[in-house]
Amino acid sequence: MKPRPAINNLGSVKSTDDKLGKGIDIALVTLTFLGLGYMLDRWLDTKPVFMIALVCLALVGEFVRFWYDYDSRMKVLEAQRAAAGSSRRTAAGDR
Repeated sequence: MKPRPAINNLGSVKSTDDKLGKGIDIALVTLTFLGLGYMLDRWLDTKPVFMIALVCLALVGEFVRFWYDYDSRMKVLEAQRAAAGSSRRTAAGDR
């Protein structure tokens, strides 16, 4: 069963694509990988090798994911803009 999206008082659906959510996402993923690196370093008796490596991996992964999200969103908006432009041109040609 799919969860229903949250609806604000005005009846519109709240977007989960906000800056605060992305910031919390970066923080939680980074802290999770930091904790995993800390546990691996303690278990293998290494210095902060795994902590540094996993934090770098988490940050690079998050920014790559943000780039792909941004790129796909821009492609959708460009397609919508092109469709709106072509519909305006056909409407102007009908007159």
